[in-house]
Amino acid sequence: MKVMLLTLDLGTTHSKAGLFTKGGRLLNTASRKTITYQTPSGSTYYDSRELRRTVSEIIREITREVDTRQIAVLGITSMAETGLLIDNQTGEPRSPMIPWFDATAAAQADILKEAGDPLERFLRSGIRPNFKCALSKLLWLHQEDPSLLEGSFWLNTADYITYFLSGSISTDYSLAGRTYAFRIDEKTWDSDWLETFGLSADLFPPVVPSGQPIGEITQEAASLTGLLEGTPISICGHDHVCAAFAGIGIDTGRVFDSMGTAEALVGSLDKEALGIEEYQSGLVFGRHVAGGGFYWMGGMSASGGSIEWLRGVLGDPTLAYQELVNLLEIVPPEPTGILYFPYLSGSGSPHTDIRARAAFVGLTLNHNRSDLAKAVLEGTAFEAEFIRQAAQLILDKKINSITASGGGTRIQRWMQIKADISGCAIEVPANREATLLGAALVTGMGIGLYADANEARSMVCSEPVCVYQPEASNNLIYRHLYEEGFLPLQAPLSRASQHLAGR
Repeated sequence: MKVMLLTLDLGTTHSKAGLFTKGGRLLNTASRKTITYQTPSGSTYYDSRELRRTVSEIIREITREVDTRQIAVLGITSMAETGLLIDNQTGEPRSPMIPWFDATAAAQADILKEAGDPLERFLRSGIRPNFKCALSKLLWLHQEDPSLLEGSFWLNTADYITYFLSGSISTDYSLAGRTYAFRIDEKTWDSDWLETFGLSADLFPPVVPSGQPIGEITQEAASLTGLLEGTPISICGHDHVCAAFAGIGIDTGRVFDSMGTAEALVGSLDKEALGIEEYQSGLVFGRHVAGGGFYWMGGMSASGGSIEWLRGVLGDPTLAYQELVNLLEIVPPEPTGILYFPYLSGSGSPHTDIRARAAFVGLTLNHNRSDLAKAVLEGTAFEAEFIRQAAQLILDKKINSITASGGGTRIQRWMQIKADISGCAIEVPANREATLLGAALVTGMGIGLYADANEARSMVCSEPVCVYQPEASNNLIYRHLYEEGFLPLQAPLSRASQHLAGR
């Protein structure tokens, strides 16, 4: 009997592979950096051929000493919105692989905002138009060269690598839902909406439930990766949602904090359809990777990104992580009193604004590098609190604990600050590779290894490796800073950012 599950997590800064037992135990991992390139005009892109080589390398590395006949399935999860056009006959790339964070299509997002009724569009799509979504990128590509879209498919990162390995064209509901061209209420491409822009639903691939096998490893892919020809392959969907499934399952009373370059708070929504409350929350919604329900999400584009920026600013060469931790160790445990607004890449939901700018408020001559480092951690935690409070409104219940996973959880001071600001217990699970594990559970359900989401989740160790409890005295001070400083300054900061952007 085949008893191992192989998964890929194709992320903003790294591509990872993980090998799991049926019981959810991690056997091995492999990782490579994802390199971002820049064009002379300033737009960014990933090299799609380089990504194919990277995937082949990490799969071969992780399976080098493994009997690949025991691998039941390969499941792939990835960052949302990053994608490219491929020729629907040859499969060759017809555009660069455009990252989710590239803002080149900002003008096209403004066109989308004016083209339809905001509430109606939200109830269909679950999201608001933004530069990240595929439809904005497609309108920009069409403006650059209309012929690019002729005879092409738009594929998300996970879709593209699935095609590379299997020759099958498909996507899943959770990734399709981030295009602004998909109806999450009906689980179909929105043909009428696309026709508004002279586009066809044929630009997009068939859509299937997350984890459902859609193809098999080809002979060529087998020779490149070391996998057995004929191994089933599936798309497991949005990386943050996969991580949330591993961390909290589909329990609507729990919240997952996925901490990467971007940070997202994610949970499940037990409703048949979206309504005005969800629209007013400012959060985004989509089809969950584990079943037919919805997920909700709020996010920061530059959470871990703020840490990376800080390391570069405070050190030359860039500060090592341990040097950053050392700086944090010498700063007092009390709040700094500095407000950092983490909008280096604009602000995310629930108040999405590409033109938002980062800022420090409250600096004095007495503040030093350690204070700045801690203030960045505090500012990202304030933004996470803003998301948590928005979620409480749509859930109509208190959120008293948060499960967190990702690279940021390794910075203990950051986790304590999050607990102090939110007033919630922050639990860090034993398995730090939540995205890879979530993909394994989803693809395991897809091949019938697990009967349902509950059985899949029963494979996860529920005991946290660490729990951070809020310090009452710090919580009081942070609560004052949040309510009297962070929240009131958001609106004037947004207006100032618009003026700086020439609006």
